[in-house]
Amino acid sequence: MADKEHFAQGLSIGIIMDGNGRWAKQRGLPRTAGHKRGAEVFQDITRYCNELGVESVFFYAFSTENWKRPFEEVSAIMKLFGEYLHKAFDYQKENNRVVFMGDRTALEPRYQSLMDEIEGKTQNNTGMTLNIAVNYGGRPEIVRAARLLAEKVQRGEMSPEQIDEAALSAAMYTRGQKDPDFILRPSGEKRLSNFMLWQAAYSEMVEMDVLWPDFTRHDLDLAIEEFNRRSRRFGGL
Repeated sequence: MADKEHFAQGLSIGIIMDGNGRWAKQRGLPRTAGHKRGAEVFQDITRYCNELGVESVFFYAFSTENWKRPFEEVSAIMKLFGEYLHKAFDYQKENNRVVFMGDRTALEPRYQSLMDEIEGKTQNNTGMTLNIAVNYGGRPEIVRAARLLAEKVQRGEMSPEQIDEAALSAAMYTRGQKDPDFILRPSGEKRLSNFMLWQAAYSEMVEMDVLWPDFTRHDLDLAIEEFNRRSRRFGGL
């Protein structure tokens, strides 16, 4: 392995936390047990990314499509999310800036208030940026950005000719942040599942055949090593 102190320095990583339900099923447990274990892994990997000097990490926690799951499972996921929101205030000493991606208006008002408070209290932190995608979809994010720019044109704040890639990027939930260097998907699946479609245009894909509740710090090391072996040409030679 390259120098452990620097091999992840400055990286931006997207993570699709996948496989919680399958992990539980393999063990004869309810799917909710998989989500509980997955939440514990999320917290550990967040701390590890911070220790490694990762610049930003984007966790796909709950998609716009996940509402179609059974009521009991959705309720359990939202309960875990609420518990994390309360714990997040204990992480202030880690100096992370927290950003929530997605349409939060569908969430309980108390969760929306906590999200606003956490973002406000961490906005000036200078460490890693921790992005959590909740009720998020890549296509809805692009539609939202297009509408924001259309409204600016309507108000006379910009002309249609001023709408370019930079303007659209600035209208995304991830405005001001570096696009992910790679998207990590555990569980053996090989698709983006509507995650960061705009930002992932030139991201490397790293798939791993390990379910998220079994994911370890060593697995993240392996994923970063795999990315560091890639040759990124961005369309050139």
